[in-house]
Amino acid sequence: SSRLICSSSSPPKDFEGCESLYNTFPLLYYYIFYCPYFSKNMLLVMLLSSKSQFVLCNNFKILFFYSVDVPSSDQPELFLKKLQQCCVIFDFMDTLSDLKMKEYKRSTLNELVDYITISRGCLTEQTYPEVVRMVSCNIFRTLPPSDSNEFDPEEDEPTLEASWPHLQLVYEFFIRFLESQEFQPSIAKKYIDQKFVLQLLELFDSEDPRERDYLKTVLHRIYGKFLGLRAFIRKQINNIFLRFVYETEHFNGVAELLEILGSIINGFALPLKAEHKQFLVKVLIPLHTVRSLSLFHAQLAYCIVQFLEKDPSLTEPVIRGLMKFWPKTCSQKEVMFLGELEEILDVIEPSQFVKIQEPLFKQLAKCVSSPHFQVAERALYYWNNEYIMSLIEENSNVILPIMFSSLYRISKEHWNP
Repeated sequence: SSRLICSSSSPPKDFEGCESLYNTFPLLYYYIFYCPYFSKNMLLVMLLSSKSQFVLCNNFKILFFYSVDVPSSDQPELFLKKLQQCCVIFDFMDTLSDLKMKEYKRSTLNELVDYITISRGCLTEQTYPEVVRMVSCNIFRTLPPSDSNEFDPEEDEPTLEASWPHLQLVYEFFIRFLESQEFQPSIAKKYIDQKFVLQLLELFDSEDPRERDYLKTVLHRIYGKFLGLRAFIRKQINNIFLRFVYETEHFNGVAELLEILGSIINGFALPLKAEHKQFLVKVLIPLHTVRSLSLFHAQLAYCIVQFLEKDPSLTEPVIRGLMKFWPKTCSQKEVMFLGELEEILDVIEPSQFVKIQEPLFKQLAKCVSSPHFQVAERALYYWNNEYIMSLIEENSNVILPIMFSSLYRISKEHWNP
């Protein structure tokens, strides 16, 4: 009966896109699409513990399995074939196209994630170029343009990546690859090079926060394992920030890159190199000037404090830099500056405090006199900080004359006492 059905003159069900399967294995086709008791997943889910044969359907090589047991000697070859198979890219903008093929690829990616997690001896030298090729084929792409004038990241919902069902698994697989105990940077550095890192950094401009979160983990792992790429990564992040500050004022991944930098700064050896100090003064401090500061201010402030804990002598240029860029017309940014300044004062050494107390409290005197009650209130909170109060008491002969007139005036005249 199966022969009659498969040789029928009427077109088979779900025929489109599966011509090769029907022409090559008509009986198999019948069981998959016509038999009501047949579990498709039993046959189509691509297990690494099975032997396989390639069948081409719409340029996607589906692996069909005929036996359950695969000798361990055959598994590396099957692993490579699956990596090659997953280099096929599908169009997720068309939600109705290649649905079965998309599901087959998703299943294969899931298997690859499981295989690299639990298997031993799977990372042979031959797998490295295939892994990097598969990852590159899937994640490196031209990001859709976004109109920064119309899109407000604080108010608008981000555009989510349509291909995320595949993309997430590719990132998950790559992270497991980098974290594997068998991973050898000496082999991988032939393929994970400066060009690869540059393309990876460009992806941080993705509007999808899920992708940026995975990218953050990937870049952090690469920075930790490839010593030869560290200076290059720092330099390219430096370039991204400079373009962001002085040219575009648009880059979606600033917060994520700053979060990575926080860990990098924490690992800097002492004494700090001149290039690191220059990065602080020439790049991190000017980041305070951009309009979208609120999107990454917490991460930026953390980086600043990390630098000062490493080298307290940097306190004076940092605080003078903040005074230079202190917001004049945006009360929201002024509140953020006051919060960051308090974080800095929490770690400041008394010897450094003496150097900046005069310009610092002149600015605070202006803030407590601000007609915007949130600015005035945030500045007055400094007097609730025990460590700051101890510094003020030790230097009251300098600070009190600066602050007294402003404090007295607002106690009598402020519209919101």
